[in-house]
Amino acid sequence: MGPTPEQTTLKLSICMTLIVAGLGIALGLLSGSQSILFDGMFSTIDAAMSLLALFVSRLLMREGSRRFQYGYWHMEPLVAALNGSILLLLCVYAFFNAVGGLLDGGRELAFDVAIAYAVVVATVCFSMYLIEKRVNRRVNSEFLRIDTQSWLMAGLITLSLLLAFIGALFMADTPAEPFIPYIDSLLLVVLTLCFMPVPIGIVRRAMSEILIVAPNMLDQEVRTVMAGIMKRDGLIDYYSHVAKSGRIYFIEIHIVTRGDFGVDQGVQALDTVRAEITAGLEKPDEKRWITVAFTANPDWA
Repeated sequence: MGPTPEQTTLKLSICMTLIVAGLGIALGLLSGSQSILFDGMFSTIDAAMSLLALFVSRLLMREGSRRFQYGYWHMEPLVAALNGSILLLLCVYAFFNAVGGLLDGGRELAFDVAIAYAVVVATVCFSMYLIEKRVNRRVNSEFLRIDTQSWLMAGLITLSLLLAFIGALFMADTPAEPFIPYIDSLLLVVLTLCFMPVPIGIVRRAMSEILIVAPNMLDQEVRTVMAGIMKRDGLIDYYSHVAKSGRIYFIEIHIVTRGDFGVDQGVQALDTVRAEITAGLEKPDEKRWITVAFTANPDWA
C-alpha cells in the first residue's frame, strides 16, 4: 500500500518546516533577533512532532495485533498531547526570556535581514496552509488539522513581525528611535502570547480523549437514535457509553429486553435492531467501533 494523502502532505510539511526552521535559526543568530530565533526553534520542534505524527499515521493503517487488539488509535491523542505540551513549555520559556530582554534594555538587530526572512517565511507559511487545508477537506485528519493551524498561526505571526520590522525602520531618526532596541523583545512577548492558545487547545482536546471524556455531540446523537429504537415492543431500557480515541469513535450500547423478545425471529430480531441503530448514526463505519448487546437481566446491562 502506497502513502496516503495524509502521509504525503505530512512529508511535505516536514520538509518545509525544516527549511523554515533552519532559516529562522541561522538568520535569527545573524540578525540578533530573539523573535526570529524563537520562530526557528518553534519550527524545529514542530518538525520533530510532525515526524512523530507521520510515524503514528502509518501505525493507524495497520490491523490490530494480539497486544493491541483495539488497534493503535489511542496513540494519536498521546502524540497530540506531547506535541502541545512541548510547544507550550517553549512558549513559556521564550516569554520569560523576552521579559528579561526588556528589563535589560533590549538589543540591536539587523532589520534588513529580519525583513527578508519575514517575507520568505510568510509566503511559505500561507502556501502550506492553503495546501493542507485543501487536502484535509478530503481526508479529515486530526494531524493535518493541527498542522494546518500551526502553519496559519506561523504565517499570521510572521506577517506581524514583517510589519513591525518595517515600522522599526521608519522609527529611525525620529523621537521614537530610543525605543528601537526594545522592538525585538516586545515582539517576542507578543509572539509567545499569540502562540500559547494553540498548544493549550491541542493539549485540552488530547487530554479529553486520553481521559475518555464522552463527546457531548456523539452522546446526544446516540440518545436521540435510541429514543426511537426503544419504542419497539419488548425493549425495556438501555445504557450507552461513548468515547473518542484519535479518529475512532467507540460506542457501546446495552439493551434490556423482555425475556421473550425475538422468540419468533431469533437472532435476526437482534440484528434488525443493530442495523437500525447503526443506520441512525452519522459517523461512517470506518470511524466507529460499535457494540450492541442484549440481555433480559438488568444486572448485566
